[in-house]
Amino acid sequence: MRRTSIKNTRINGEVQKELSRIISYEIKDPRIAAMTSVTSVDVTPDLKECKAYISVFGDDQAKQDTIAGLRSASGYIRRQLASGLNLRNTPELTFLLDESIEYAINMSKKIDDVIGEMNDSHTEISE
Repeated sequence: MRRTSIKNTRINGEVQKELSRIISYEIKDPRIAAMTSVTSVDVTPDLKECKAYISVFGDDQAKQDTIAGLRSASGYIRRQLASGLNLRNTPELTFLLDESIEYAINMSKKIDDVIGEMNDSHTEISE
């Protein structure tokens, strides 16, 4: 079976939606930040393992606390996932911090700064 088959893509999407719902509405752990989202999910084709990429809005301590809280609640989350989805196997969950959004925002700011500096130097030349 291909790694990115249509079936696997559909399962990834369903697991991502269900994980987002569980994390947002059912987990009451105070370590988990309010602005936590599941950016992507990668379920292996045999449904044994699942890597969930988590984005957290906050400082480094909030990010580490959120990942620790999710790892602590992984058994509960897995049971909720099993009851919410009709899959042959319920995958083992691995939570990974996704900093791609933060990286993109940082790069965008740097690009804006460079463009601003270029515009400033062009106005100085034309004056």
